[in-house]
Amino acid sequence: MEVFDFEKEKEERGIFDWREVFERNKYSILFLLTGLFLVAAGILGFKFITLEDSPKVEILNEEDSFLENKEENEKKILAEIAGAVLNPGVYELDFGSRVSDLITAAGGFSAQADRDWVSKNINQAQKLADGGKVYIPKISDSAKLPNSSDKINLNTASASELESLWGIGEATAKKIIESRPYQKTEEILEKKIIKSNVWEKIKDQITVF
Repeated sequence: MEVFDFEKEKEERGIFDWREVFERNKYSILFLLTGLFLVAAGILGFKFITLEDSPKVEILNEEDSFLENKEENEKKILAEIAGAVLNPGVYELDFGSRVSDLITAAGGFSAQADRDWVSKNINQAQKLADGGKVYIPKISDSAKLPNSSDKINLNTASASELESLWGIGEATAKKIIESRPYQKTEEILEKKIIKSNVWEKIKDQITVF
């Protein structure tokens, strides 16, 4: 009985066997597939890193931005001005107004205003805070005060300068600043900011202008 030889038949007929090809070249094929996988992984990784590092673009809602700016522009503040201006008083101004705007609202300086002092001591470009105060002295104010340059001005002194006075601590210095402006030194006693014994000690060391 003749045994069928598949291998011989395959060679005679020229049958192509993929399994045989794979067996002979399996390492080369595996190496090629591994290389393709690594290349694909590298491309995906590069795209991911690029997306992570790219700047985020935030799309602003124009309507919300407009409403926010409109709301801020419509805010009002109250500020007081006293002393040598035509119309001293409390004024309602737009948010972001300057000291110069408050002076203009009060009608400008009066003829008695000490413009030289103002130019040296008041920054008219400074923004006003809600509840702020500005005092414009008269020329005659400083002239009436002997040795006024050696005294502490209640209207302009810093907290540390006020605390250098006898009996004035941090809390009292804060009250003095919050109660500005002063037309006369006696007001810190009349407003009960300090006691009479403190007044007697410091009355010759303070001034207002």
